[in-house]
Amino acid sequence: MSNIPFQTIDWTTIEKVEYKGDTGMAYWQTVQFPGLRIRVVEYSSGYLADHWCQKGHIVYCLEGSFITELQTGEKLMLLKGESYVVSDNLSSHRSFSENGVKLLIVDGEFLKNS
Repeated sequence: MSNIPFQTIDWTTIEKVEYKGDTGMAYWQTVQFPGLRIRVVEYSSGYLADHWCQKGHIVYCLEGSFITELQTGEKLMLLKGESYVVSDNLSSHRSFSENGVKLLIVDGEFLKNS
């Protein structure tokens, strides 16, 4: 990662990009730095991811709740104020939200599995 000077992010100015899930929609607002991605992500009611993700993330639940399903079959519910952390290639996971959720997600080079 490169050095990032102090700055603020006004999320109201960041474009929302729509991604279709198996069911429902995801809306991403993304700020990209070299080796670092910061996103505010909203899942609609009934959203189910269309893939199993191998990427590492730091996920913080801002509003609502969602279930992270691991490919092993384990399901973990995250509520407002809770987080999960995983490095790249250590877990296949996907998200489901029955009633919608808003998340802050940080990922990047620092989560690569060495």
